[in-house]
Amino acid sequence: MTYGIVVEVAAPAEAYDAIHSAVVRESGPRVDGLLLHVCRSIDSGFQVIEVWNSREECDRYTAQVLGEVMGAVLGQYGREVGPPVVQEFDVRGLVLPAAGIAR
Repeated sequence: MTYGIVVEVAAPAEAYDAIHSAVVRESGPRVDGLLLHVCRSIDSGFQVIEVWNSREECDRYTAQVLGEVMGAVLGQYGREVGPPVVQEFDVRGLVLPAAGIAR
């Protein structure tokens, strides 16, 4: 079942840039199960919106790659950065015409 997640992090956008660069170096540009990844700046820091094939694939990637990288990068900001705020959502439709995905 398609799985959606929104993560808000109270850290500067440069922290996202560092996390993104490290993750791409670690796992390459293709992540199994990830259908969509978008990041944007918000007043409190940055927000990531992702859509996955399944929650299991998201959890596996977070445990194997993302969690350690995020911890290392965000740890540089000390106590200023609290834990990310995570909100799950049901994906009702997803269309990525260039990728040939329509669900």
